[in-house]
Amino acid sequence: MILVKTVLFMLMVYAKFSEPDLFIKYRWIENTNSALIVFLGPSTAVSFLRLIIIYWYIRKHRLKPNIKDNFILGINRIVSILNTAFGVIAFMIFMGKSPLEFLTSITIVAAAIAVTFKDYITNMINGLIIMFSDRLSLGDHIKLHDTEGKILDITLINVILQNEDNDMVIVPNSVVFSSVIINQSKQNIKKLSIEFELSLSLGFAPGELEIYLNESVQGFANYITSGGLTIKTLAISKDVARFKVQVLLNNYDKLKEREIRRALNTAVLQLSAPDQPAR
Repeated sequence: MILVKTVLFMLMVYAKFSEPDLFIKYRWIENTNSALIVFLGPSTAVSFLRLIIIYWYIRKHRLKPNIKDNFILGINRIVSILNTAFGVIAFMIFMGKSPLEFLTSITIVAAAIAVTFKDYITNMINGLIIMFSDRLSLGDHIKLHDTEGKILDITLINVILQNEDNDMVIVPNSVVFSSVIINQSKQNIKKLSIEFELSLSLGFAPGELEIYLNESVQGFANYITSGGLTIKTLAISKDVARFKVQVLLNNYDKLKEREIRRALNTAVLQLSAPDQPAR
């Protein structure tokens, strides 16, 4: 594409300086040629610069050519924004308007537009900051408020997550940027947590629950870190106690995590059944 745009740009520049009779007879053709020069020139330069930067980045970090990376994603977004700006300027020239005079004449309108779309502008800025930081990366498994999932894409407006139910969750960049996020991928472990309540009349102590739940997930020992299942007492009221079981997994495996969660839920439900396990 860079080669095609370069060839087209050179042809347009040649036509501009040769001034064929067609330009004199039809002004709209000359305007079109000038607009294409304004668009293709900067766009080709930006594309070539993008290619050099991405090539340098991949070589420096020894990445695969087709890798999905935040830095590369951010460079691509910036190039898209610049190409849009070049396209708008080229359209003004095609319409026979001076871009400088046009921008000067709509200063007040531009200010009103900026105020109206300030949320979108804020999201775009936050999105670029997220892309160029190492806070979040494509493929990371994060927890944001009550939402937990894998980052599929980061756009200029929002972050797209895939939760455990394979639903697409779209979160605005401003929310992501200003929220407390638990990035489990950066810890090289995956935490699985389940909260539940038990009647005090059953008389189960945290130590007994830990032993019982450890036995319920023995079949998944290869996926759980050694001693990775713990029980925490969150609250004790008049009639019930609220517990939290936390399991540390060796790596992220959605299928196995679902099976482990199901085994723990089944074991917890059996605690309140009439034939509950012997203490």
